[in-house]
Amino acid sequence: MRFEGAYTALVTPMLSDGAVDWDGLERNIEFQISQGIAGLVPAGTTGESPTLNWQEHNQAIERTIEIAGGRCQIIAGTGSNSTAECIASTRHASEAGAKAVLMVDCYYNGPSSQELREEYYAALAERFPTIAIVPYIIPGRSGTALAPEDLAILAARHPNVSAVKEATGDLARMARTRELCGPDFGILSGDDDVTHKMLVDPAILADGVISVVTNVVPASVQRMVSAARSGDKETAGRLQNALSPLFGIVTVKVENERTLPDGRRVVVTDKYRNPVAIKTLMAGLGLPAGPCRPPLGKMTRAGVEVVRQAVKKVSESNPEILAPMAQFYGIDIGARIADDACWTPLAG
Repeated sequence: MRFEGAYTALVTPMLSDGAVDWDGLERNIEFQISQGIAGLVPAGTTGESPTLNWQEHNQAIERTIEIAGGRCQIIAGTGSNSTAECIASTRHASEAGAKAVLMVDCYYNGPSSQELREEYYAALAERFPTIAIVPYIIPGRSGTALAPEDLAILAARHPNVSAVKEATGDLARMARTRELCGPDFGILSGDDDVTHKMLVDPAILADGVISVVTNVVPASVQRMVSAARSGDKETAGRLQNALSPLFGIVTVKVENERTLPDGRRVVVTDKYRNPVAIKTLMAGLGLPAGPCRPPLGKMTRAGVEVVRQAVKKVSESNPEILAPMAQFYGIDIGARIADDACWTPLAG
């Protein structure tokens, strides 16, 4: 398979009681497809895979494949820190009709690059030779990383290892991957805020992005990727600038005050990781999202305000970017941004 364009790392919408909102998932998928998204990635980190049980995990993949009905590519999130679990999940995804899977580097137990290559990725590539396998390199969460050299060995031995999701932020590493894996190997950005750099850097020439922000603005990100890949630097740069406020809130850092037991007040920097901010944004705008599952929770008022101000800036400067979402979901974006009642309940 060739992986090109923008792929949405789907959120898993929840109901107020914490159950999965399957109707909301279907609506969100239809929105994505209506906007020409290249593909969808269910049950990844953005979809809260760590707190989905395996039945929900498998069901999210099944339903996404069924609803999409071949109208876009599907890359099913089947990674684990257990090779046996990954085999079981990948087998299920394959039986459900998935042609590609996203496998995150094994988190917490932290295997070496050599172990990742042989005991994880190669084990799956050999067992499922007709499934495209996309390694997902994100050391900030996994605590380990498959090296570009081992990725190149994998790709040479196993043609179904045909792309990588790069979320290291290390452009030199990505250039090394391109050098070793060649021009036909797919490099997908895993960080919205560096996607443009990866696309236009001649040493990388990324093929696309697995994006968080596309949950709300799929068409604009798809256009940015297409413009960059076709050499239309002016359009790609303009869209990058227009989208940058949203790219900046995938993770939100704010300083929050604490009161210690002795009464002293101190300031602590809190880092709210994906998908907390994107689900806050979607909920504030009126899209199916719902709460995150514990231990992820609500941001403080300061964090919610960062999200609100980012979408306000886009709405005021480039309203056309948000217009497709407003039309599809039947919402008045300006009114919702201005309405405190849409945002106050989202703060903890």
